[in-house]
Amino acid sequence: MEARILRLNIAGQPLEWLNWKEAVCLYARDLVQWTLGGQVRRVYGGQSRVTGHRTRIDLPAIIACGGGRMGRMRLVPPLTNTALFARDHHQCLYCGNFFSVDQLSRDHVHPISRGGRDRWNNVVAACKRCNQRKGNQLLADIGMELLALPFCPNTAEYLALINSDRIRGDQMDFLRPQFSRRRDWAGFDSAQPRPGAALL
Repeated sequence: MEARILRLNIAGQPLEWLNWKEAVCLYARDLVQWTLGGQVRRVYGGQSRVTGHRTRIDLPAIIACGGGRMGRMRLVPPLTNTALFARDHHQCLYCGNFFSVDQLSRDHVHPISRGGRDRWNNVVAACKRCNQRKGNQLLADIGMELLALPFCPNTAEYLALINSDRIRGDQMDFLRPQFSRRRDWAGFDSAQPRPGAALL
């Protein structure tokens, strides 16, 4: 898989992942203010009629941009199953077993039919068996317990979750200090899945 480029705003807050074409456009519009990390890709352009030299851009792992759509960090990242399952390390937070993506489902701890919301703090990864067993019941009513509390990741955590399979060391080194100190993010340093991030 091709490495992606981490885009920051001018204040150094992480915003999004870019592919190399999007990063080249930001360079062409002269919006890149500063960079960090190693080189991700070298892109060649056309040849100058004046000098005869071919243009090139060396794309770094992290770019900070100003002007245009400067961007603000999202307070609440979008809730997707991919990010949810990554947050919970592909572990069913009821039985504790690890599963592939196609064997997991999104479970609403407080069921929607009982007034629960489809929000980060109310959803967990659950195997289909546990999800069916729980149904639209409250945990206390059926004697089930959570292995970890659901939480809303901050922007840095979310960006690490959605790009965990191709994140570079220099990008992770930039994002890691912004992770919440209340959670165990060691799972990002290992290919092995780890238990839920906010263990009870």
